[in-house]
Amino acid sequence: MLTTEDPLLLRNQDARGVLTLTLNRPQAFNSLSEAMLAALQTELDAIARDDSVRVVVLAAAGKAFCAGHDLKEMRADPSEAYYRRLFAQCAKVMMAIQKLPVPVVAKVQGIATAAGCQLVAMCDLAVAASSARFAVSGVNLGLFCSTPAVALSRNLGRKAAYEMLVTGEFISADEARAKGLVNRVAAPEALDEAVEALVASIVAKPRVAVAMGKQLFYRQLESGIEAAYVDAGQTMACNMMDDSALEGVQAFIDKRAPSWK
Repeated sequence: MLTTEDPLLLRNQDARGVLTLTLNRPQAFNSLSEAMLAALQTELDAIARDDSVRVVVLAAAGKAFCAGHDLKEMRADPSEAYYRRLFAQCAKVMMAIQKLPVPVVAKVQGIATAAGCQLVAMCDLAVAASSARFAVSGVNLGLFCSTPAVALSRNLGRKAAYEMLVTGEFISADEARAKGLVNRVAAPEALDEAVEALVASIVAKPRVAVAMGKQLFYRQLESGIEAAYVDAGQTMACNMMDDSALEGVQAFIDKRAPSWK
């Protein structure tokens, strides 16, 4: 049984640079309390400065991935100033995920609701157990999930995102994949293997190319198409001058495997 002294986040990094962060508040369905958000922010800030990290896997302990904000905490001392600070704190964490130079993979083993569903949507990639379910259910409590709407509307088609937001209904893992919220679905007993397959494919690539690509990917989404092409061309030119790209192209010409540092 967990105690108040157990860490809210568990951190494990393997020799390849795959860092797993595990939400460790299972008794509260890994809800995003202020303390949990602060712990996530601290870890994400540290990862951003750590060149040894290649991929981040965001996992969770217990039956739920994340049930969103801590409603008991939110209701304890209501004020508009407090809610503004709380949602700003949450948005900062979400943007820190997108700003990381390495891909972040959500490993979803259970329900992901409200801000928990937002968390999945803000991760660059997501792998879900077939038993996982997703919802933005705030509207059922009279609270439209406005901040999750930002992430959902950038992952799903507009009508699919709005349907989830306005009904608060759950969708299955297979539906989440069809709608674009997750990349892959696996049987619960094969979830680790499915995440590993995706992670292994990423760490086999040069870190610099992945980092430059991630930054460009999100920048161009917010640009007009002409500006996006200018930015993409400049990014590719800079990427091409990196030793890893020069080696990769030469290896292709030489019909051999590239030798990347």
